[in-house]
Amino acid sequence: MAAAALMLGGCVSVSELEQSRETMDVISGKTPREYADCVKGKLSETRDPLTEEVRGEGLRLIVPQKLTAGAGPAALFDISKRNSGSAIKVHERLNNFPLRLGDVRTAATQCISGS
Repeated sequence: MAAAALMLGGCVSVSELEQSRETMDVISGKTPREYADCVKGKLSETRDPLTEEVRGEGLRLIVPQKLTAGAGPAALFDISKRNSGSAIKVHERLNNFPLRLGDVRTAATQCISGS
């Protein structure tokens, strides 16, 4: 299965990934920092450290590939500040591949309102 994912996915850059359709577009009552810290904590169990970029009053998290180091990002989290929390957009590398690893989606969903 991992080999199939590698062949289907290819190497995608951050700029190519951010142009892809979002796999999630949600809001949270958490601040961008609270949401980002939650996602980083959840993914620390399954991924190498995420790269964080400050973007105005928001944050971007770049999630590394799980199985192939240096193959471009697996996902991007764009977390924007809202009056009462955050707006979150997630772009996943294999967004049309039904057997993609679910840790990114699980972390994104659990961190919307949970901890």
